[in-house]
Amino acid sequence: MADWAELVYTVLEVLIAVACCLGNLLVIWAVWTCGATRRQPTFCFVVSLAVADFLVGAVGVPMAVLVDGRFRISFYSCVVLCSLLIVLTQASVHSLLAIALDLFLHVHIPLRYQTLVTRQRSWWVVVVCWITAYLLSSTPLLGWTQQPANSSNSSNSSNSSAEPICEFVNVIPMPYMVYFNFPCCILFPLLCTSALYTYIFHRIRKQLYIQDAMSRGYYRKERHLAKPLLLVQVLFVVCWLPIHLINVALLVKAKVPQGVVYVGILLSHANSAVNPVVYSFKMPRIQKAYRQIWRRYVLGSGKQEPSSSTLDNTYSRMLSSQDTNL
Repeated sequence: MADWAELVYTVLEVLIAVACCLGNLLVIWAVWTCGATRRQPTFCFVVSLAVADFLVGAVGVPMAVLVDGRFRISFYSCVVLCSLLIVLTQASVHSLLAIALDLFLHVHIPLRYQTLVTRQRSWWVVVVCWITAYLLSSTPLLGWTQQPANSSNSSNSSNSSAEPICEFVNVIPMPYMVYFNFPCCILFPLLCTSALYTYIFHRIRKQLYIQDAMSRGYYRKERHLAKPLLLVQVLFVVCWLPIHLINVALLVKAKVPQGVVYVGILLSHANSAVNPVVYSFKMPRIQKAYRQIWRRYVLGSGKQEPSSSTLDNTYSRMLSSQDTNL
């Protein structure tokens, strides 16, 4: 039974990895094709999240399968592989926080947003997100790990010389995951993003009632952008909460069936494959880019849809109109 569960888990991980890679590559390609990052810096953070999701499929899933006790490797090499999994999760969380903060600035200071938030500054924020993700996730590399299993059996020369089996729960201590990683690196940033989205939608709802027709068009546009990005965060919470609850159960020595652990891991990885689906159904600009890619590279048609520059010019006129009214 255990062998069948392991086989099903491995097959599903492969399918998720392929979906992550193809879906998020298409998102990055679509954003690049439509030039969204030039017109709206928010998409710089969407690309950052898509890169993290792509790396989950290309690197994270294979590493997760390898650190499931399937091969022997030096203890500290195993720590590096496990830390890499944590880095990718942390980069996703920081990208979600950056997206929420960018949308907050959209609705809080619409008159100054274009001068304050530039494409170059947004890419620098992306760099900071990844650097801080690495720093926060490198704690195990600094020594917060389980003791190597063979260190206590040094009297047995054959055991001490053999490399240990690489397994996540054997090298990353559960107190680190439950007391530090989850509350400080996952829960706190997500609470901040939740507070930001609460303010964003409250502000938009308020402005839709008191502003003129031109300004209401601007805030409707922001609401249409914020809704799918909020959905991305909600899906992140839904997909990642089970594995962290499993970590809590493991910490208190509760008996967790291996099948339940596999479901938690699969759900967390599936989150990276779901995001491109959200973008394709909920974000018109990416939908349009998908159609352009389909027509140009699949159907072989060079005809493109009209540019969105008219919409961007209207966006600028809205801000100028608001400035004049003030």
